Amino acid sequence: MAKNKPKYAFHDREISWLAFNHRVLQEAIDESNPLYERIKFLGIYHNNLDEFFRVRVAAIKSMQNLKSKTQRKLKFVPSELLQQIFRIVSDHYTELDDYFYNNIIPELKENDIYLLNERQLNEEQAEYITEFAYDNILPFIQPSLIEKGKILAFLKNRSLYLALSLKAKDNGELKYAYVEIPTWEIDRFVPLPSEEGTYSYMVIDDAIRFLMPKVFPGYTVEAIHSFMLNRDAELYIDDEFKGNLVDKIKKSLAKRESGSPIGFLYDRGMPVQMLLYITEAFGIDREAFLVGSKYFKMSDFMGFPNPKAPELENEKWEPLPDRNFEKYDSMFDAVKAKDRLLSYPYQRFDYALRLLKTAANDERVRSINITLYRTSENSQVAQLLIEAAQNQKEVTAFVEVKARFDERVNMKWAEKMEAAGVQVIYSLPLLKVHSKLLLISREENQGIRRYGYFSTGNFNGSTAKIYGDHALITADDNICFEASKIFEILSGAIESYEFEHLMVAPNHMRTKIYELIEFEMEQALQGKPASMMIKLNSLEDRQMINKLYQASNAGVKIDMIIRGICCLVPGVPGQSENINIISIVDRYLEHARIYKFHHAGKDLIYISSADLMKRNLSRRIEVAVPIYEQDVKMQLNKVLKYQWGDNQKARIVNQALDNQYVENTKPPLQSQSEIYSYFEELSQSKRNKSS
Repeated sequence: MAKNKPKYAFHDREISWLAFNHRVLQEAIDESNPLYERIKFLGIYHNNLDEFFRVRVAAIKSMQNLKSKTQRKLKFVPSELLQQIFRIVSDHYTELDDYFYNNIIPELKENDIYLLNERQLNEEQAEYITEFAYDNILPFIQPSLIEKGKILAFLKNRSLYLALSLKAKDNGELKYAYVEIPTWEIDRFVPLPSEEGTYSYMVIDDAIRFLMPKVFPGYTVEAIHSFMLNRDAELYIDDEFKGNLVDKIKKSLAKRESGSPIGFLYDRGMPVQMLLYITEAFGIDREAFLVGSKYFKMSDFMGFPNPKAPELENEKWEPLPDRNFEKYDSMFDAVKAKDRLLSYPYQRFDYALRLLKTAANDERVRSINITLYRTSENSQVAQLLIEAAQNQKEVTAFVEVKARFDERVNMKWAEKMEAAGVQVIYSLPLLKVHSKLLLISREENQGIRRYGYFSTGNFNGSTAKIYGDHALITADDNICFEASKIFEILSGAIESYEFEHLMVAPNHMRTKIYELIEFEMEQALQGKPASMMIKLNSLEDRQMINKLYQASNAGVKIDMIIRGICCLVPGVPGQSENINIISIVDRYLEHARIYKFHHAGKDLIYISSADLMKRNLSRRIEVAVPIYEQDVKMQLNKVLKYQWGDNQKARIVNQALDNQYVENTKPPLQSQSEIYSYFEELSQSKRNKSS
């Protein structure tokens, strides 16, 4: 009789993500961070949460509409999970509010920076904001009474609103009204007249509050409260069916703004009577209610003016040069000499642009192939691809038009590139292409030579300034040949290929990682050294987690650095006692994926575009590239060593998901600072000491 498979424990994906976002909130209240860095983290926390509601909470809410038989197949009860999510988020909002009003506002004041509300203005400021509001705000607002049974204007997705309680001066009748805050026309923060040496600002929400008694002269304004609605942001596209995918996405983008209500955020001071009247009038279900702050869209606070900059901010770390490239006349010569690693944002993204610029203008370059997952509004990469096409290079760009929230900008650049002569290949049915590849073919004395660029991060100069990523540039014949096969698959020239060097999802990567884990298990069972270190954004795939549990039970030592979602529960006897996990949240977003295996002392290392999530391993084209060059291995090992030793910004991922900091029993080690110093030493340059 076959033995039953052991039942292992898993963290819920959504609850694990909320624990990650709480780590962001921890940074916002960590007073070792300068004041404006804490304000920035408050904004990041809110921005993350908005997207979570628009995507993940929307998906869970939709599951409530499934038939009960189908719901029973889920690993959770949607209604219960939603209640848990709303409860956790409400607790986080309370923590955030307390810190913002009791710490951030007073600390700004200590630095002669005042964030004033409508009740705190002196006479001069009141006159100024009245004139400002009449000239700059009033033309863009349309205050409206809320009357049940009458057609009301549509509540826009993520727009900010104020709800007003009005009492008629003639008969005392109570009415409700609302007004949209025109953040699309006016900066969120208005500078006010101030005494010399001091700086005063007002949030436009409060400027509108100040204006309302003049807008409703026949009423007494009894109360004003803020609210915001998050709508379902998913694009429901059946791209496996016939039709033009790009056209479908363009049509669906307009529908995104009118998606189903997911979360109705209202400030905690709003009276119940007002809340129920407004939401009934707009047809908002009570299950969407979420109590929050006075100020929503606090992501805007990432741009809160700092009149004392660069004081009250982190010391600036300028991206460093790489002397390995600087000592060669050509990027191609530098890469031919040996494989090169670039580590962003510690090192300059300019080298990636320089490689592409060189290829665009080198008369010996025959073709350029690239995958683009997330571009930017002013993409230098796309502009260089256009330049290459204009210089008669054969340029092929695979553009992923299903990259959430970047669909519009990706399609914009795809159309511009196509018009300039770039061959553009759009998204594949049922798959997203998440790999970040560049392949250049150049005619040299020995024939065609290929140069490959494999990155953990996007070809995006904006994110390269704040996301921690690694990129390998190589002329290795085997690796680059296999990269060419990926582009043949994308173009439809071939259906598949048996890769020996690269790990490629969805048909190969999972199996290869299993083989590497199983090798470590065999070594451990023989009493030999066996270990792995894996760095990821997210670990969610249950089959992969089960394999890691099996490896732990076989005696393999597994260390993991996971920034975000982690469904693996470490430290459980008989399940995961050999698995230790930390998470680092600091000034740069940890975005790199690194897989390292002891492999009988061979020290196999891969960098990858793929997290260990079901979607990455089964529904995306992803690539992991092996590191063969010893200098590159040394650099990655150094990075991993610093990160595993972090005792300032690292938290322990444990069974409770309570975000305990790693114990600081040794000299302080902040990994990102140490990594910057390490690359600074390699570059033989001096850190910019200005603060």
